[in-house]
Amino acid sequence: MVSMGIRFDFRNPAFAGTTMAERYGAALEMCEWAEGHGFDSITLSEHHGCDDGYLPSIFAFGAAVAARTKSARIRLAAVIAPLHDPIRVAEDAAVVDHLSNGRLDIVLVNGYVPSEFEAFGKSMSDRVKLTTEAVATLRQAWTGEPFQYRGRTVRVTPRPLQQPGPPLWLGGSSDGAARRAARIADAFLPTLPQYWDTYRDEMRTLGKADPGPRMPGTSAYVHVTDDPDATWAQVAKYAAHDMNEYGRWAEESGTVTGYEKIADPDVLRKFGMHLVMTPQQCIDMIAAAGDQSTFMLHPMMGGVPPTLAWENLRAIETKVLPFIKTGGLR
Repeated sequence: MVSMGIRFDFRNPAFAGTTMAERYGAALEMCEWAEGHGFDSITLSEHHGCDDGYLPSIFAFGAAVAARTKSARIRLAAVIAPLHDPIRVAEDAAVVDHLSNGRLDIVLVNGYVPSEFEAFGKSMSDRVKLTTEAVATLRQAWTGEPFQYRGRTVRVTPRPLQQPGPPLWLGGSSDGAARRAARIADAFLPTLPQYWDTYRDEMRTLGKADPGPRMPGTSAYVHVTDDPDATWAQVAKYAAHDMNEYGRWAEESGTVTGYEKIADPDVLRKFGMHLVMTPQQCIDMIAAAGDQSTFMLHPMMGGVPPTLAWENLRAIETKVLPFIKTGGLR
């Protein structure tokens, strides 16, 4: 069965001409749309201190999504663990888990953007230690019992609805992150697909259940239209913003994320992370990936205005989803 998801990070560059209130409101409507059309998951991402308004308060928006939906999993991907107080994360997560009736998944990552660590007064050299500590602290906190945290006794209430707590994933882009996820997390979300094999090997080495091969998935952005060239002319500046901002962070941190700074829109289009295609091309892509693949949408990628994002979603609704639902893929 094809797994379908929708993602938001809320980049809102000035040239998009959209207020944050408009973007937040549109995203909630899109979450309702996605759930109504059988999407399995809603993913939210966080970063801090960004000129373009990238979502800084992931649990707050997760609560809003929980209040507007009933069945889709709410995946926080990702929470930058070293920047957060794990006790507060445990409390916020428990509340959102109850609001969502037990639909919360949390992906913790080490983080990689130097400016964020500077702003929070954290050292990047402590990333692995703080993320590992966060996993242990959350698991203890969600028992509802008093426990020792950094030399003091703390207790977190209420306990989450899911027991022993919301699934804790780790994300990352290294072999070390993959092996760490196998040891201490419930699942792994690799930034780059090649690290899945490391995770799988480590799971088997540890005698844990084989997670199987990684499900193939779609690109970072899929836009369905009857006129790809004309639509690319509308989308290109948002795709460039998306690629270049992530690419800048990768360059500053020396991290390989799959993003790089690309100035030429034609080169960017050929790079293949932002796909603008006809309905039939999209159907062919999904069919080739098979019934164990992931179809992920990012409708307001890079600041795409809500009106243009809705054009994409309506085209997918009328010209692609019927194939998924009737073609033996759902």
